[in-house]
Amino acid sequence: MSHKIPIVAADLEGVFTPEIWIAVAEKTGIEKLRLTTRDINDYDLLMKGRLNILREHGLTLDDIQAVIATLQPLPGALEFVSWVRSRTQLIVLSDTYTEFAAPLMAKLGYPTLFCNCLTVDEKRNIVGYNIRIKDGKKHAVLALKGLNFRVIAMGDSYNDTTMLAAADVGILFRPPDNVAAEFPQFPVTRTYAELRVHLEPLLEE
Repeated sequence: MSHKIPIVAADLEGVFTPEIWIAVAEKTGIEKLRLTTRDINDYDLLMKGRLNILREHGLTLDDIQAVIATLQPLPGALEFVSWVRSRTQLIVLSDTYTEFAAPLMAKLGYPTLFCNCLTVDEKRNIVGYNIRIKDGKKHAVLALKGLNFRVIAMGDSYNDTTMLAAADVGILFRPPDNVAAEFPQFPVTRTYAELRVHLEPLLEE
């Protein structure tokens, strides 16, 4: 049997960065924007609700990008990303959008990112969202496995669980209690130090 090189696939928001929509909710005072994939497992329902709220309140892409510009990676995230990348390849798999993620990627040292894109009109209103492929995180993991990588996946929300299940090793990082309870098959980690303890032997195999 040929040796499989390990590769790490990780979610973005909640793992390396704050939740963008929660930050927008805090800035605007719109409580309904606090809902994320930690709360709702139907992503289309979640996004359609968000776009309706933006429309009702007259919020544009520029307004959201202004909030994102103030965000920093979670404490210790950049060091953890650098540690992983010094040992193997890291791919960030996210349901966010290139229009949101670009400044955060710069602050994380530009790891590879697979995500989606938005449709924006001439007035900078977000009028639609474009998912590259349904359940893209899972498909990315399966494709990497098809390339004979040993995939170690990390995430925190409902929309990460199919990715974790498809990976050779799936790890929850700071999940809410409801996600941890519904998916007890995945070990739960709360700090980057705990993640390193899990990853170290896997990256050396």
